[in-house]
Amino acid sequence: MRRDPPRIRILLRRKMKRETGRHNISLSSGLFLIVATLFLSFALLFIFFQYQREKQYRIEILNTRLQGYNRDICDLWTTDTASFSRYTRRLDEEGMRVTLINMDGEVFYDSQASDSKHLNNHLDRKEIQQAIKNGEGYDIKRSSSTMGGKWFYSATSFPEKRLIVRTSHIYDVSLATMLASDNGYLLMALAMSILLLFIYYLYMRRLKLNIRQLSIFADMAEKNQDVGNADIHFTDDELGDISRNIVGLYARLQNSEDDKTRLKRQLTQNIAHELKTPVSSIRGYLETIIDNPDMDEQTKADFMGRCYDQSGRLSNLISDITMLSKIDEASGSFTTESIDISALLEGIRNDVELQLENKKMKFLILVAPKTIVNGNQMLLYSIFRNLTDNAIAYAGEGTTITIQCPKEDSNNYWFVFSDNGTGVPEEHLPHLFERFYRVDKGRSRKLGGTGLGLAIVKNAVLIHGGTISVKIGRAGGLEFRFSLPK
Repeated sequence: MRRDPPRIRILLRRKMKRETGRHNISLSSGLFLIVATLFLSFALLFIFFQYQREKQYRIEILNTRLQGYNRDICDLWTTDTASFSRYTRRLDEEGMRVTLINMDGEVFYDSQASDSKHLNNHLDRKEIQQAIKNGEGYDIKRSSSTMGGKWFYSATSFPEKRLIVRTSHIYDVSLATMLASDNGYLLMALAMSILLLFIYYLYMRRLKLNIRQLSIFADMAEKNQDVGNADIHFTDDELGDISRNIVGLYARLQNSEDDKTRLKRQLTQNIAHELKTPVSSIRGYLETIIDNPDMDEQTKADFMGRCYDQSGRLSNLISDITMLSKIDEASGSFTTESIDISALLEGIRNDVELQLENKKMKFLILVAPKTIVNGNQMLLYSIFRNLTDNAIAYAGEGTTITIQCPKEDSNNYWFVFSDNGTGVPEEHLPHLFERFYRVDKGRSRKLGGTGLGLAIVKNAVLIHGGTISVKIGRAGGLEFRFSLPK
């Protein structure tokens, strides 16, 4: 037997799967059919039980009325024969039948039988058995062998008189109508069921429309197509709002991914540019030294010092780039612990003490002891150290750096890091946290800045779930306000 090549078999299976999938019932249609079936089943069961319940109620009303006749007949039979005859005659005119039976089931009187002696023993009759057992009983399912047709029988037992009185009513149109349930009610219940089912259909139709639009969106997303301007319309309801939010979120994520790609490309270019300057400087100084072996020692030492300074700048740049990469790629993996910010600031002041002395700057820590922040040690240190280094580099000589914690709530501490230095023009404030942004590029490079310090500060604060802002302080200089979690 010839067998198809593997590739052909795979294609055939895919084709069959697609063709089969076309005949599958959609989710909304299947859900509608299931719910509609269950709803109609419960509705029909409810109508049926209500019908039986109402019918039984009407039967009990009729039986109660006939039971009253039975008691009256018993009283008249034993007390007033003439009144008994008149009473039974009136009932006969109303289409009713009166039968007197002893406790052995033998009939000794029947209002519609000329000779009751020929009547069968009634002990096996359902209503008689119920009356003997319970005091009363009824039956509407048996046809009368004497009179023909269907009758409603109601029997009452009087054991003290050894008498069973049974009245019956022919099951004619009027009686059947009375015993039947209210058809108007049934029709109303059925109409309400159909109306509710129709309303449900309308809602399911809206669901189907939303699902169809979501399917179009999913297909576009799978193909990585732009959904921002896609012709996708949802219904004006909660599900439509949710669907629109999903599509909008995906569109924003698409744009965000595009922005990330653009930013990464820009960042790569900036890094290459920033690395190029110190590397070129170091290479130039070294080439000059190599090409001039007779260079005097003082000049050579000066060139080597410049190489050292540029290598330090290069090292700082690489360190800052590494820190930003860690923050971008592993923002959720940083371990946290309880950090005493006042102690951390004291450590930073000791680290920069020599720089502060050289610039005649003051470093005021107005943070209460045991101000405990739940955060990452390395990131918290980088926040306050970069702000400190930025102030030392650009605030100017004789200025004061102040760190305060003026406010706290149940979840966060609010810190203020400020200086009274020269500050920056206000138009630069929105850009200070951008990577490689410099107010004065030449001055920044001369002072050894990488342009990444404040970007590191912002990202480290955000990782901790805080917020940060910058403005010009009251005494001049810059004022950074940021929150950190307790």
